[in-house]
Amino acid sequence: MTISRRIFLRNSAGIAIGTGSVLLAGASNLLGNTVNNRKKLVIIMARGGLDGLTAVPPSDSQQYFDARPNIVVKDPIKVTSDFALHPELRSFSRLWSKHKAAIVHATNIPYMGRSHFDGQNLMESGGRVPYKEKTGWLGRGIDEAGLEGISVSLPIPLLLRGKNNSDSYFPSRLKKASDATMALLTEHYKNDTNLKRAMDRVQNRPISMTEGMMGKTKNHKNFGFLSNIAGTQMTRENGPQVAIFEVFGFDTHAAQGGRKGLHGEKLSMIDDIFDGLQKSLGDQFNNTLVLTLTEFGRTLRENGGYGSDHGYGTAVLMAGGLIKEAQIYSDWPGLKSTNLFEGRDLLSTIDARSIYCSAMSICFGIEFKRLQKKVFWNEPLTDLTETLFNA
Repeated sequence: MTISRRIFLRNSAGIAIGTGSVLLAGASNLLGNTVNNRKKLVIIMARGGLDGLTAVPPSDSQQYFDARPNIVVKDPIKVTSDFALHPELRSFSRLWSKHKAAIVHATNIPYMGRSHFDGQNLMESGGRVPYKEKTGWLGRGIDEAGLEGISVSLPIPLLLRGKNNSDSYFPSRLKKASDATMALLTEHYKNDTNLKRAMDRVQNRPISMTEGMMGKTKNHKNFGFLSNIAGTQMTRENGPQVAIFEVFGFDTHAAQGGRKGLHGEKLSMIDDIFDGLQKSLGDQFNNTLVLTLTEFGRTLRENGGYGSDHGYGTAVLMAGGLIKEAQIYSDWPGLKSTNLFEGRDLLSTIDARSIYCSAMSICFGIEFKRLQKKVFWNEPLTDLTETLFNA
């Protein structure tokens, strides 16, 4: 069955795929069994404001327990002497035990406002002024790497937009035009170079990928299923090198919960992605980086609806074989009222764009300083490639 974009988004199941130029030039190569050995980058966009203090709670902070009497995370999974994991991050915890997962805490993009619209625009563009940039940081990185992108959604996510890779694919029917129809169109427009190129791109798009995403399951909330589709495609010869998932619903002003509740449910969806990618990528998981991305964190104190409001600092979850070691990397500011941002939020002490620039450097084989200049306009970012990742 075919599902509409409205249902696709409502059920929190979105994926965009970035591909190498060889894929778009000859999609039939996707059907081969040769392994794609290029380094792979997966971004999970947690829309709504992932609460780093719920995902990765401090273990012995009295300020944390006092501020969240009803939404404190009980019985978390201890990972260091100072921090733990939410119990729904079971697969992530297993990856941690194998040194294939890590965390950057007290971090976020340099956005200190509390608007979803502005924050989500900036988390995708990588800029500082909302709506100023028309391309995304990942799209610009793909441009620098000489790749092309294809988005299985409408419209193309800002994150994936670049100068050279603005292509999308969201078919109303899950099959291509007949060879006879395409032959007629090609003959009729043979002197129109641009249109012929566009038709070639349409014919070469990976139909098997969209069949798997939109036509083979009734449970479109199943991120394990979607991550299996993405992982399988990414292992194939000339298959995608970049994938983007979107998980909606982190804006938990009410009923956020601690061990149980809405935020835990959303974290379990992210955990399904980590688990599904590890299984479907197989040995290629060792050649992969998976990172979360969100617009802001949430307030330290719970509100009257047993939820939390828009905040600032959060945590970035990372997994894959390109992780250097299981670690929580942080310039931890603490949760004393004098150390909170505006007296209410976990402070962000690390620009999250340093993480994403370092990840692209590792996965795309481009010097950090070049990406810093070309993608992030020479912003004062920190090179974390050797600190966080394996070359």
